[in-house]
Amino acid sequence: MSVSLGARDAPIVAIATAPGRGAVGIVRASGRDLGPLIAAVCGRRLAPRHASYGPFHGGAGEVIDQGLAIHFPAPQSYTGEDVLELQAHGGPVVLQLLLARCLEALPGARLAEPGEFTQRAFLNDKLDLAQAEAVADLIDASTEAAARSAGRSLAGEFSHRVDALAQRIVRLRMLVEATLDFPEEDIDFLQQADARGQLAEITRTLAGVLDGARQGALLRDGLRVVLAGQPNVGKSSLLNALAGAELAIVTPIPGTTRDRVSESIQIEGVPLHVTDTAGLRDDEHAADEVERIGIGRSWGAIGAADLVLFLHDLTRRGEPGYDAAEREITARLPEGVAVLDVWNKADAAATTDLPAGALILSARNGTGLDRLRRALLERAGWHAVPEGLFIARARHVQALRRTDEHLAQATALIAAARPELDLLAEELRLAHDALGEITGHFTPDDLLGEIFSRFCIGK
Repeated sequence: MSVSLGARDAPIVAIATAPGRGAVGIVRASGRDLGPLIAAVCGRRLAPRHASYGPFHGGAGEVIDQGLAIHFPAPQSYTGEDVLELQAHGGPVVLQLLLARCLEALPGARLAEPGEFTQRAFLNDKLDLAQAEAVADLIDASTEAAARSAGRSLAGEFSHRVDALAQRIVRLRMLVEATLDFPEEDIDFLQQADARGQLAEITRTLAGVLDGARQGALLRDGLRVVLAGQPNVGKSSLLNALAGAELAIVTPIPGTTRDRVSESIQIEGVPLHVTDTAGLRDDEHAADEVERIGIGRSWGAIGAADLVLFLHDLTRRGEPGYDAAEREITARLPEGVAVLDVWNKADAAATTDLPAGALILSARNGTGLDRLRRALLERAGWHAVPEGLFIARARHVQALRRTDEHLAQATALIAAARPELDLLAEELRLAHDALGEITGHFTPDDLLGEIFSRFCIGK
């Protein structure tokens, strides 16, 4: 989303409820002065922050609908501007009529861009950027744990931890820069103020925030898991067992699965996006062109996975053709993609002579599924959820990692016998700027446009 400065000042209007029919629909407007709009549509003054029931008038004085109108005068509103919400019956035609009437009655008004109400809240200091993102994350939450964590971020828990860390870096920056400004002083400011100890404590605190952000990002984005292996090793059965539903067709015929079948599940509140793929074998053994295309898509899914569950068939171990194909698949697995080996069909074969700690299960009767679920969480990097966990995004984790890198450089500099104070000050500044990207203090406009363009219209 790219909105010019002049357009940012214009009043905006949008339907704030989801498309389709519903009991209630909301039309929302925001601008510097909504008095003309209130008079034209409601025909009367509205008490601030009180729901008033009455008619909504069209341009010729006709009644479009009856409903509730709420006026939130600036600055006590979501956007920091005047906000009007019209709660009408949720028919698409009614809401379109109200939307058109608002645009007609409010001089200079235009349709809101996706996320523009929340963007104005950010620009008017009602929310920082991490809180604004939490609005969208709360709407998009796919698990209860993700929703609760997004609520904590919206309330400012993540932002407060980042701001507290930033303030400590600022104090250390002031100390270092004061030493730079007064090099002739006999007193060693850095040693007297225990600058090295302060930096070590900041780094330890950052490690805790970074760990929480990784967990929060996992709650938000989940883990992309691909089930891979030769035909008939039980991939579709395992998908059904994990999902608790008959999602994929299961038959003894090799090559039954021709295309990817995906399902999102959750384990301890962590979303896992599991994809069943066509059995992997060389083209000359594929039944037809359709299966060959499916195998190609399987390899594409494997390359994009966070984790590959490589299923092995216990009943076919030792067969020359099967073992050779296993080695070929292993050799083709992409570098950098995590692989978890799983031995299936424990209900029908012996489990001896397997590697120590091998993950053994039966997708048919459920044996070993709980252990597999724990292994999936471990591979994802998940651990016990603290009550105060906040939602986070990949960009937050990246910013915290950059902060950590700059603090590590600062630690190396301050440990030197004669620290290069100008370099130390610069590393602390860069660490501070990286933190500022999280809350929006040092965030470029193009990144803001990218973030808010992913919001729904009306929010």
